Amino acid sequence: MKWFGKKTPPDLSGRLTHIAFIMDGNGRWAKHRGLPREAGHAAGAKNLRKILTACRDRNIHMVTVYAFSTENWRRPAHEVEEIMRLLSDYLDEILRDREKNRFRVRILGDLTPLSEELVWKIGDVEEQTAQYEGFTLNIALNYGGRQEILSAVNRLLASGVQEVDEATFSAALYTGGMPDPDLIVRTSGETRVSNFLLWQAAYAEYAFVKTPWPSFSVRELDAIIEDYLKRNRRYGGL
Repeated sequence: MKWFGKKTPPDLSGRLTHIAFIMDGNGRWAKHRGLPREAGHAAGAKNLRKILTACRDRNIHMVTVYAFSTENWRRPAHEVEEIMRLLSDYLDEILRDREKNRFRVRILGDLTPLSEELVWKIGDVEEQTAQYEGFTLNIALNYGGRQEILSAVNRLLASGVQEVDEATFSAALYTGGMPDPDLIVRTSGETRVSNFLLWQAAYAEYAFVKTPWPSFSVRELDAIIEDYLKRNRRYGGL
């Protein structure tokens, strides 16, 4: 299957529903160019728009991006502030262009440490885009897979549940009601899962590429998809 350079992208309906990205390498991209780390995050945010468009063009119905982990608070305060500012600006853009773009946005993570203004904006964007079908963008913000699992366990215990099956537990996660990711892509050469979608990724395929996120291209996305379509997902069977 070769579609590189062609004007019409492949239709992946039914074969690749949900793709997730660990958007790694913004800081290293900036350092390599003699720029502050904040410039790398700005470039990464710009590239996200391009990759989302490519995913929609290929009839991928859901994209989840790892925007900020529970561990990222350890970074310098000015860098954290810039990431939050970029997110706030992006939410403004989504809200402004929602009728044109018509996709749903959901935020996955613990919002309690965030500013009141950002939490309000998140709620507004989720409410204003909830009506749109066909494509969903999940933004993992102050997200950690272990923290998500513990939160789900505590909510179930508090509800008085005595026994839990997979369906009940999955419904208690931030991703309740969503399909699990088919494919998880990590950029910038690292080969760790970094506490991302630990429960949901039980049968996901992984792709690790050396390119930092701001330089990750649609061509590389297509190469990963092409490789993914050659894989035999047996889910433990033969």
